[in-house]
Amino acid sequence: MAGILEGKVVAVTGAGRGIGREIALLCAAEGAAVIVNDPGVAQEGDGGDAGPAETTANDIRTAGGKAHANLASVADPKGAASIIEDAVQRFGRIDAVVNNAGILRDSIWHKLSHEDWNAVIDVHLNGAFNVSKAATPYFREQGSGSFIHFTSTSGLIGNIGQANYSAAKAGIIGLSQSIALDMARAGVRSNCIAPFAWSRMTASIPVTGEGAEERVKRLQSMGAEKIAPLVAYLASDAAKDVSNQIFAVRKNEIVLFSKPRPIRSMTKVEGWTAQSIADELIPAFRASFARADEVSAHVFPYDPI
Repeated sequence: MAGILEGKVVAVTGAGRGIGREIALLCAAEGAAVIVNDPGVAQEGDGGDAGPAETTANDIRTAGGKAHANLASVADPKGAASIIEDAVQRFGRIDAVVNNAGILRDSIWHKLSHEDWNAVIDVHLNGAFNVSKAATPYFREQGSGSFIHFTSTSGLIGNIGQANYSAAKAGIIGLSQSIALDMARAGVRSNCIAPFAWSRMTASIPVTGEGAEERVKRLQSMGAEKIAPLVAYLASDAAKDVSNQIFAVRKNEIVLFSKPRPIRSMTKVEGWTAQSIADELIPAFRASFARADEVSAHVFPYDPI
């Protein structure tokens, strides 16, 4: 029986380890030829090692699949373009782009440096733009294609010590939505996934503060392989009418996120003053406020299923 991605070509960034590796392996098992992109940098984005990408590509080939390792940095526009060029030159086309590559440089807000801000934005947000931009001409010409971008609940909900990462991941949502709208007429779709999984990146979460140890244990129970099936589906023709959505995967649970929409409205025909806002509007709105200290553990307080 043919896999759901038989005959497709999929490029997966950050595919040497963790979630990206599991995505690459499953896409290959489902019949896709896979460009395994990973420069093999450390979690903070330093250094470089061909090993992770080559290992994943070799594992795919050993299992009878098709794969090629690409070691470019997605933060470099030319490097990002080489990912798509490798797909077209080696396998004849490109059908899906999985923007998974990422680094972490966590720091509490008042200590966050410009260098750490720029480094995280470059890989996550600019990297997603660079690879997507390179694939777009091919998608338009063939009248099909799927962008699958990795966001995070840090961007959707917020997290402590991750202003750079949260901003990048929220930016990816905006990027995906605009791509979905701009490219719909060309038959191209764009979606986001926020993964819950234990990986090299989540392993860096400090086990401090109330409930931190319990949150880490929950993450450790969620394998990276649980994320891959949704990616394979979204890359396939079976998802041809699914676009401009935000999903999350939490072990065996798949979540569809809402987008920001108005929840309360109040009109004062004579116009508002600062004092009338304080006296009338805020008391009326307060019951609908999100909690000021909300993080994903408050939104998902139950054990993974």
